[in-house]
Amino acid sequence: MNPKIQLEVCANSLTSALAAQEGGAIRVELCDNLNEGGTTPSYGQILLARKMLDIKLYPLIRPREGDFLYTDTEFEIIKADVRYCIEAGCDGIVIGILNADGSVDRQRCSELVHTAKLRGLGVTFHRAFDMCADMNQALEDIIEMGCERILTSGGKTTALEGANVIAHLIEKAAGRITIMPGSGIDESTVADLIRFTKATQIHSSARKAVKSKMQYHNEHIILGSNNNPNEYGIMVTDVQKVKDIIKLANG
Repeated sequence: MNPKIQLEVCANSLTSALAAQEGGAIRVELCDNLNEGGTTPSYGQILLARKMLDIKLYPLIRPREGDFLYTDTEFEIIKADVRYCIEAGCDGIVIGILNADGSVDRQRCSELVHTAKLRGLGVTFHRAFDMCADMNQALEDIIEMGCERILTSGGKTTALEGANVIAHLIEKAAGRITIMPGSGIDESTVADLIRFTKATQIHSSARKAVKSKMQYHNEHIILGSNNNPNEYGIMVTDVQKVKDIIKLANG
């Protein structure tokens, strides 16, 4: 029997996706580059995740970091990635495209939703929703397009900060679409968030730091962003954290 409150894990790798499954998550949002808010994972990650996961697999479709206003070329990349997810046998996709005025790009998003649903895939609208100028109008647009759920932090940095807005959205949605809180949800925040918002699905990366097994360290170089200077460690979804979040959500 599934718990009342279900957890989707934002997995940054196949390793994290498998940990999410072992911990009891119902679905994986597979992505890359979480420090940049997430981008589309590689074909190899998608293909192997589909082969090795029994739970639902929803890759993130986001060609780059930054805003959600895309050029025609970027939209072609998005469509190609959606087609690959269909061919790979994914259960769904996670999308979000906006217009320059902060409204949902209904034309482009509807095209992606139609393509996915035609092949039996579900669609989540991601946190581009949190960047919309009018979240109430965006909610109605996304419902009309046929998405299953909206991932949101209530327009704030974390879901706990946006809890008032999330609760309002859940009430306004009235069962027409699932409002799934995400961002900053962990063992310390999940119980309060559930009590306040009445959400039935939640989203978390449930990660912990894992040290590199490299014996030699070059301490004089940073290969990536200065915001993430540790070249000898990675963040990976933790099985126990997944279990704990689910338990506390349903406590």
